[in-house]
This record gives sequence, structure tokens and C-alpha cells, in this order.
Amino acid sequence: MFIDTRTVEQNTVIETTVCIIGAGVAGITLALEMSRAGIDACVLESGGFGPDDATRDLYRGENIGLPYTFADGSRSRYFGGSSNCWGGWCRPLDPWDFEKRDWIAHSGWPFGLDELAPYYARTHELLKLGPQNFDPAYWEREIGRQDVRRLPLATGDMRDTVAQFSPPVRFGKAYREELSRSTRVRVFLHANVLNIDADAQGTAISRVKIGTISGRRLTMTARIFVLATGGIENARLLLASNNVQAAGLGNANDLVGRYFMDHPRMMSGKVRFRPGIARNKLYDIKYHYQNAAVSAHGTKISSQFAPKQEWMEREKLLNSRVWLYSKWYGEGSAGSEALIRLKEALMGKDQPGRSLKRDIETMIAHPLHTVGFGLTRLLQWPALITDVTLQAIVEAVPNPDSRVTLSADRRDHFGMPRVRVEWRLGEQVQRTFDKTFQLLAQELQMANVADVTLDESLEGRTWPAKLEGTWHHMGTTRMHDSPREGVVDRDCKVHGISNLYIGGSSVFPTVGANFPTITIAALALRLAGHLKRQLDLPELVGITRGDAANSAAMSLQAPPQVDTLPIAASTLTPLMKEQ
Repeated sequence: MFIDTRTVEQNTVIETTVCIIGAGVAGITLALEMSRAGIDACVLESGGFGPDDATRDLYRGENIGLPYTFADGSRSRYFGGSSNCWGGWCRPLDPWDFEKRDWIAHSGWPFGLDELAPYYARTHELLKLGPQNFDPAYWEREIGRQDVRRLPLATGDMRDTVAQFSPPVRFGKAYREELSRSTRVRVFLHANVLNIDADAQGTAISRVKIGTISGRRLTMTARIFVLATGGIENARLLLASNNVQAAGLGNANDLVGRYFMDHPRMMSGKVRFRPGIARNKLYDIKYHYQNAAVSAHGTKISSQFAPKQEWMEREKLLNSRVWLYSKWYGEGSAGSEALIRLKEALMGKDQPGRSLKRDIETMIAHPLHTVGFGLTRLLQWPALITDVTLQAIVEAVPNPDSRVTLSADRRDHFGMPRVRVEWRLGEQVQRTFDKTFQLLAQELQMANVADVTLDESLEGRTWPAKLEGTWHHMGTTRMHDSPREGVVDRDCKVHGISNLYIGGSSVFPTVGANFPTITIAALALRLAGHLKRQLDLPELVGITRGDAANSAAMSLQAPPQVDTLPIAASTLTPLMKEQ
């Protein structure tokens, strides 16, 4: 059932069993699992079924670190969350991404890949992926095309890897009908959480306060609360909910908002193919991205090169992925950028400040670049490739000084502090970029595929303007068994608070060099299983009796209700389309 919070009676108190804050990949996955298990849940979504300027503005804040975009154009604050602007890349983290590596400070998860493996398997249905197979040899054989072939790797230090593409699944569209029919889950749209209220001791959450931009104020009580609003907003809400604990919820050890990570992305060099070498769609992002020619059994794939574990350990480097990047005629011109914006508008992507009239005028003013780029993108003509370079994504180091904090003087519509984002990257990241580019250049030359001239090394220099993030906001409520090292425990429960959990990539302690959505989904499925067990009290305490059983039951007891009002049926009219 969908409910427009703007129509709910003022000061209503809503009761539920599980309150899920946020309707992105993690939040919707949890809601589906609660519904299918017959558990009452409410989902609170800040936006509606599509973007709007007033809601979008709530994401905005101040960047005080490396040049970095973290709001407009990189997040979607409406039903479906970041799945609305997701490219669909899916690959589980590597086994060593979960391990503590002595050359990477603060590295390692509380558990290994084997713990997440069954949940990764379940994500294939959720994300509409193909077989649970990421073996490059399998996909080369099944695709069976001469222009989709693996390259020989001679050094022994590099491997090729495969990622699968989700269509991509837009969670807000794909699972809207199921949630609209659910008798257990209510989704409140236009419902902004303004504060998470704890008891006097700060050890349990009693309620959340909700506001709409139109001025309604409500309260929701629950037995369990799950915060799933993204890697920046999760930290913001915890820090801003400081009426009981001055430093914010879960922040007794000053960890909330620290260890902010994104995957840095860079290009380097010129690749000159040797005579007679056909262009290979398998490794070129311009040709393998969502390309039906690079697919088998209905599943599109891509391939990237990656260093082997032994090489990273020997060189004391981070994980990385690198591939070829063809540049097309007109790419980067005003005309091509306007054409890209037009395509994204047709796809329904959020584009604040965009003007269709200006874009059309720009394309008319630059006809050769616009048409040339458009035809190359559509027909993929190799003759219109102007250049080939290398592009890499590198693992970020968990750095406590890379962080999200609250502004002292900037406020949003609700009077809540806006965020300050300070993204930091060190020389270990620079060195990994340098060494990864050098290794792939060596591989291409030894395989007699291409000669590569690389750009100047990065290590020891100021980051160049071409450094980009990938809008993977991670690490700000990191997972660790010790409250001195992490905000949440291995079950994603906030340390010291009995009924507050966190979903999403903000709990990642280390992030590998892979795309986070599949891991977000796997963790959400794992968390859903944990919540089901917690709510099944007979099963939870079935082996024990006496004080232990009483303690377990008390920890899940519904909080006392204050000024609870019945909700009139007329105020909870099911919402099937935007009001």
C-alpha cells in the first residue's frame, strides 16, 4: 500500500513492527522480505514517484575536500533511490576484499565472502541477473564472437574478470506493484525523517519524527528501525539526532561520518593498436556497456582487467579494475553533451537545471559534433574513434579523516543541518593507479596487441582535475565487532542501541574495486533474515529459559506509546499514482 503522507492527519502517530527509513535498493529489498514473511512494516520515502526540486534540495550541502559532486546528478531522492540512476554493473566483492591486509590500515570485514555467498546468489533474481557464473572463459565460449575474445595475459600478475549487467532494475518501478498489493507493508511517500528519538539512556529508539515539505508533522513508533538512506544521509541523520546524545546517535566513539569512501576513477595514456589487431568489444567500455553483442542467454556482460592478489600483496597495493576506453568523434563537445542530456531525459533520469530549449539550440549550433557523436554511439563505427585510452577504478583506503560532518550554519527546508563532505585520497591510491596502468600497458605490449604511452605518474603530485568519483558513497557507518572501531556490528545493528540497524553501503568497512549495488542487496537480504529471527521470539529464545529469555524478550518489546492516535481509514488512502 502506498500513502501520500501529505494527506495524513496532522500529529498522527503511526505504529508498526519494522520502520524502514529510505526506499532505495536496501530499503525496498527489506520491505519485500518483510512483506513476504508476513511482518508488518512501514517504509518512509522522502520523495514521491518522481523527482522534484524541493525534495532534491534536501541532499545539497558543502564540499570541503577534493573536488567532488555528491548531490545533483549523482543521487535520486525519490521512490527507488539510486537505482533510478544506476548503470546496472554487478559483480561480488573479491574474497580478499573482506580480509584484513596488513598494508591497508583499518581493512577487513568481521566475516568473509563465504558468509555473503548465499545472499549474493539470491540477488540474481532480485537484480534480474544471469547465471551465478563470473568465469571469463564461460562467457567467451557462450558468446562465441570473434570480436568478443579474451586477451592472453603474459606477466602472471594480472587477470581478466567479468561483471554482469542488471537491465538495470529500477526498484521503484520493478517492485511498485508488489508493494502496492502488500497487506503488510505501507510505503509513506513525501515522508522526511527529521529526528530519530532515543530513550533517556540512548540505548533504544522509541520513535521517528516525520515531516512533509507541505508542513505536516507525524510520528512513527516501531519495535525495530532500519536506516537505509545512503552513505551520506545515514551519517547525517545519526549526527543530527542529538537530543539525547550530544554527538549524535551511535557516535560515542566519534566514528559516525568518518571513513567516507568513493571509488576514484582516472584515465591515462594513449593506446595504439598494432597492425591487424581488430578492436575487441570485450574490454572496451564504449562497446561492452549494456551491449547485446556482448551477451549470452539474455545476460549482458563486460570484462575488466584486475591485479592478482599475490601482486597486490607483493607491491602493497589496493584492489583495482582497468579497461580500454575509446573516444568517439565529437566526444566532450557542447553538442555531444547536450545530446547525452537529451537521451537521459528520455530515460527519466534526474537532471536538475536542465533546459530542453537550450540543449536543442546547442545541438543545432554544433551539428557536426552532435551528429557525428550520435551516429558513432548508435552504430559504433570504429572509423570515427579518435583516440583510445585506459580507464581505471581503484579501491579507496578507509581514512578516518575522510568524512561527512554537519554544517554549523547551513540549514535545509526543515531547519536540519546540511552536510559537509570532505573526500580525501592519499598516495597509496595514487601509487595503485600508477602501477595498475603500468601493468596493463605491459600486458598489451607483451601480447602484441598495442603500444601504450602513459601519462605522467600521479604519486607525490596534487590530484589532477580529471580525477572523478563514481558516486559510490560508502563507509560512514562502518561495520566492526568492536564499538571502538565501527558504528555497527556484524549484524548491522548500531553498537549500544538495541533496535536500530543500518542498511546500505555506509556499513562497508572496505570496498574493493567493484560496483556496490549487488553487495548492498546481498547485505539487505542478510539483514532481513536476521530481523526475521529477532522478531520470532519463540525461535530466538527456544533453547534458553529464565532470565536470558526475559532479557531477550524485553529488548524487543514495543516502546511505550505517547499520545497515540488511531489512524482514520480516510487518511490512509492507497496511492497508486502521484498526487
